[in-house]
Amino acid sequence: MRDSLKKVERKMSLSPKETKDFGRRLSSGLGKGDLVALIGPLGSGKTCLTQGICEGLGVKEIVTSPSFVIINQYPGRLWVYHFDLYRLKDKKELLDLGYEEFFYGEGVCIIEWADKIRGHLPERRIEIVLKIVSDRKRAIEVRR
Repeated sequence: MRDSLKKVERKMSLSPKETKDFGRRLSSGLGKGDLVALIGPLGSGKTCLTQGICEGLGVKEIVTSPSFVIINQYPGRLWVYHFDLYRLKDKKELLDLGYEEFFYGEGVCIIEWADKIRGHLPERRIEIVLKIVSDRKRAIEVRR
């Protein structure tokens, strides 16, 4: 991963399968300490993309969005720390979780609704913005 978000790649996904496949391909370049920040509205494919990344990292468990518990942890080729901040009330909740242990840890950290904590995100990250184009079509912008 690079230390800036200057490099931008754009992709269209025409189905949930394509979004998962993109996540699997993305996972091949991830390593210890990498953070993927996902941004997009409800239904834009954040969890679907996360499922693909997790599959690519060798996670065998069913990956679901941790909306009510904020974080799920999955063993794989690397540990995956999957945050969903949709229900985050305030940043104190994030501090109480000890987020830095995960953000700067030995696994891969994936954060849905990352825009809610933009000021706490490491500079070194991959940021992915998902946009709904139509019922099945999604625009995916990857910033590194």
